[in-house]
Amino acid sequence: MARQTLADQLFAAGVEFPCGGELACGGCRVRVLEGDVPVTAAMRSALTAAELAGGWRLACCARAAGRVSVEVEQWSPHVLTDDASVPIEPRAGRGAAIDLGTTTLVVQVVDLSTGEVLRTASALNPQARHGADVMSRLQFELRQPGELGRLIRQTLGQMLGAEPLVEVLIAGNTAMHHLFCGLDVEPLTRAPFLSSTLDSYCFEAAETGWPGPAEYLPCLGGFVGSDLLCGIVATRLDESAEPRALVDIGTNGEVVVGSARGIQCASTAAGPAFEGGRISAGMRAGDGAIDAVHVHGGELDCHVIGGGAARGICGSGLVDAAACGLDLGWIGANGRLTGAAKRIPLAGAISLTQADIRELQLAKGAMAAGLTMLAAGGLEKLSLAGAFGNYIRQSSGRAIGLLPADLPIESVGNSSLRGARTLLLAPSTRRARLQKIRALSKHVELAADPDFQFRYAAMMALGQYRLRG
Repeated sequence: MARQTLADQLFAAGVEFPCGGELACGGCRVRVLEGDVPVTAAMRSALTAAELAGGWRLACCARAAGRVSVEVEQWSPHVLTDDASVPIEPRAGRGAAIDLGTTTLVVQVVDLSTGEVLRTASALNPQARHGADVMSRLQFELRQPGELGRLIRQTLGQMLGAEPLVEVLIAGNTAMHHLFCGLDVEPLTRAPFLSSTLDSYCFEAAETGWPGPAEYLPCLGGFVGSDLLCGIVATRLDESAEPRALVDIGTNGEVVVGSARGIQCASTAAGPAFEGGRISAGMRAGDGAIDAVHVHGGELDCHVIGGGAARGICGSGLVDAAACGLDLGWIGANGRLTGAAKRIPLAGAISLTQADIRELQLAKGAMAAGLTMLAAGGLEKLSLAGAFGNYIRQSSGRAIGLLPADLPIESVGNSSLRGARTLLLAPSTRRARLQKIRALSKHVELAADPDFQFRYAAMMALGQYRLRG
């Protein structure tokens, strides 16, 4: 048998490729249990001699001459869907709403006469084969234009099925918007990360190969995409009499603040810490991940997803662990670990290092600074969107200064999907609603504001902060 790459098969099994195979980052490790996978130069640069001797390889450059059996060190993502009831204008036929996320995809097929969700399908975004973060994918797109758009259209088409659909609405961030629509991504790869092509784009079924026409909903600016626009729809922030905030915490943290009188939105580069990235034992939420930490008898008590041995820690567990460390005096307000070992033991061999706490400070500082910049006039309520916002323990988020201590906070789940479905079920008012939100919204380029860097540095301190004075 001719030698073949294992990357495609392993990606289908749930293995992610954080750098898209470009940097030998070590994030796609697998261990060979049976068969032969030769060691490459890239593997030698990323793995120790002991690891290589133990059978560890990089999936991104692994090849085999025959059948092999491998142990996957990663995880299966928990995909957040939404089935909340929304208003409906009954009409005949079926339609679909899509949440096109950087990591995961969710498709809902809906009965347009009743609003009932008939079927929900979820999957990994196949673009992750070429990089876990948007910047890696944008660089790949510059080298191979159109390939990532083809991949995502093909996968979503399979998820939609063959049954005729009246229309399909798609929501996602600005990078996903550009890749899907075949737009020039170069402006998104450099500061100030602004693009002139943020409008909605419509596609006939013949263009996508899907069972009905599709519309990719418009973005609000920079890296604030239609996922946040749909979040505004889902939370009715554009109809609120009092100022409220909608925050999606992730690698590119997005913040929306406003009311029916006006909306400001911005994105801030929080980094991948909340998704387990750049954390020494970091991983996404899945079997083996520490997702919650409590103080019990002066020690840390860790909950592990799946109930087995801990293999790493995900974002919610990281925030919990830092909050507990502060409570026990193991971490100072400046982020320094107070113990001589400069580690916080969690469960089994899993621990947090000084570098891990610094990564958390950078991430939480960026999010908190962005929120305080936009919410200078005060807020009545804060909504948390997305999976991280759904699973984080709010008391821990407040304790470390990721979330304000003096506001009511609600988790709104997959508001992108709910907002897209709301628009799908309101055809007569959809266009006016979209135009109204875009007219109300002003994109703020935080990096261009000299005050942002000072506020960012101040918000890196660990401890509670207040928005109301």
